[in-house]
Amino acid sequence: MQVKLVPDAAQASAIERTLHAANEAANRVSADTFAHCGLKASVKELRSRCYGELKDAGFGAQAAQHVIKRVADAYTTLRANIKAGNLGAPKSKRRRKAESKPVRFRPDAAHTFDDRCLSWNYDAQTVSIWTLDGRIKNVPFACSPDALKQLTEHRQGESDLVERDGKLYLVATIDIDEPEPFEPVGWIGVDRGITNLATTSDADNHSGRRLERYRRWRARKKAELQAKRTRSAKQLLKKRARHEARHATHINHKISKNVVAVAQRTGRGLALEQLDGIRERVTVRRDQRARQSSWPFHQLGSFIAYKARRAGVPYLEVDPAYTSQRCPRCGHTERANRPDRDRFQCRRCGLAGPADVVAAVNIAKRAATAWVFVDMPDPVPA
Repeated sequence: MQVKLVPDAAQASAIERTLHAANEAANRVSADTFAHCGLKASVKELRSRCYGELKDAGFGAQAAQHVIKRVADAYTTLRANIKAGNLGAPKSKRRRKAESKPVRFRPDAAHTFDDRCLSWNYDAQTVSIWTLDGRIKNVPFACSPDALKQLTEHRQGESDLVERDGKLYLVATIDIDEPEPFEPVGWIGVDRGITNLATTSDADNHSGRRLERYRRWRARKKAELQAKRTRSAKQLLKKRARHEARHATHINHKISKNVVAVAQRTGRGLALEQLDGIRERVTVRRDQRARQSSWPFHQLGSFIAYKARRAGVPYLEVDPAYTSQRCPRCGHTERANRPDRDRFQCRRCGLAGPADVVAAVNIAKRAATAWVFVDMPDPVPA
């Protein structure tokens, strides 16, 4: 849950200085870690090497521990990504670059505060936060009434302080119990795509021409700014990129909320296709490459997944193989069943319709089959 801090000038100066100092300290700890331990950094070893230095720099005990843990967690994540192959082969440029230098933290990167460093007053909508200039009390925060209610009832554990575009935010962890999923009377398949961001087996398309015009306009403006190659153009590009990311998140939230609401109202489950590795697996035309890479399809799927869990709607991901080429009526699968991007026409039985809707229907059918095996009780040993 994200809330916006509304400090006065003195409070903002102290909080920003603390955040920047914490990230500078994390960079020093990271450089020392890389020089002496390489990528194999543990919290215990970092604590023995750097705790005293952080205390001498003015950090309290808990703040110093959080700086050390952030650095250790960053190296743990880096090792996991290397092991999983997310940074490429051993000799790839991206992997060699990641392994050749210490992890760096941006000056405005998120820093962790626990309940010893940060306390909340929900009635007054203020927080008390530790800084290098001492404890600062009565720092106002702003959020919606629904967000405040969730914070009051479900906030747990640590919160992150982050700065974006000169504004300060607190990202709090909330722990909400998930209801048990109900037994679905059917399934809604959701096919994600480039032209239609989401198409359901009920033939509901979520995107529309207005969004497509907006994305084309953004692409033209981006190209114009990139051609200038000036410092101000680069700054404006970064600002526009953040604006576009927020717009995409807003659209994905609207789509996922609509899809989950329909499933909950009709007592059906939701099924999506697995999109792991889609950029390496799927080839598209040159004019669609940027569009495929720019839209956060994985984010849309994650939004649908967590909203479904909160509503108690059953959720499954199924194998996407041949969902756009398989006939949902007779089962005939052939590339020629899809003569172009928008149309499906079975070469055997003649079934025809929008290709995205046919794919969504196939996804729903696969989910119904998979749910039978998910719901089956474990065999009783003899």
